[in-house]
Amino acid sequence: MKKIVCLLELSLLLFFCMVQTACSREHLDPEKTFQIYSVSNSETKVEAHPVEIQSENTSEQLEELIACLSTMPEKLEYKPPFTFGFEAQQVELKDGMLRIDVDTAYLNLTGTTEVLVRAAIVRTLTQLDDVKYVEITVNGSQLYDNNDELVGWMNAEMFINNDGNAINTYELTRVMLYFANENGDKLIPNYREKHYSTNTPLERFVVEELIAGPSGQVDGIYPSINPETKIVSISTKDGICYVNLDSAFLTVTGNVSTDISIYSIVNSLVELNNINKVQILINGEVPTSFQSTYERNLDYVTTLDM
Repeated sequence: MKKIVCLLELSLLLFFCMVQTACSREHLDPEKTFQIYSVSNSETKVEAHPVEIQSENTSEQLEELIACLSTMPEKLEYKPPFTFGFEAQQVELKDGMLRIDVDTAYLNLTGTTEVLVRAAIVRTLTQLDDVKYVEITVNGSQLYDNNDELVGWMNAEMFINNDGNAINTYELTRVMLYFANENGDKLIPNYREKHYSTNTPLERFVVEELIAGPSGQVDGIYPSINPETKIVSISTKDGICYVNLDSAFLTVTGNVSTDISIYSIVNSLVELNNINKVQILINGEVPTSFQSTYERNLDYVTTLDM
């Protein structure tokens, strides 16, 4: 399904959302009620307030939710994300992937505020069954955060534990990463110590670092994953980490085999305390040649020849 939302037609929906927001919460139909996330005036957290949506189909519900994201909530100490000085120029939904293109005024948002605005948008719109991921682009170009990292596709799980002051917290972490040897047939463990934003789940940080490749400070280790690989989403449940990558992952780098690329991710992630197994998906599906889940495999691991 592909739907382009004409933003000029949202004025009536804005009025509708004002009326709905003013309604008593006890009169809202729970089957039609969505949580609309707004940013605190102190710009330290997001908070949800319920709004009843009248539309039945996805495209119209999406229009209503976007309109509500531009409407002041009951609590005046909160601001909707689309009242921070930027405008949405185009909204496109296709196969569960929602892309919102905003104007360049979005780039004026400060680091913490931008993350909160992004969290409010994503957490609101992914409540729709047909919206699995959201991407924000700026005047047609991909969005990068304050660390010059590609933001890419987002889902609600990326922000679920990041309300409040923790959104602005950076921690020093030391993780074990497995990169390829020169022949591309073995994995070599390498510790990496780095500050990372707690807005990023640690498992996502691990995969991002693997894609970025070796730092260059250690001789004898080589990239294990195609650097063009993009992360669609990463989530962990019941000890299984679900790593959803785009199809670039299937194109190996150098002489590295697919198994080495896979176990580079698996062995690195199971080093984390909360992960026992890993499932790798490509654009939301498990390729027929992949296992349903992978466990640590040390048969591929070797050490640097000194």
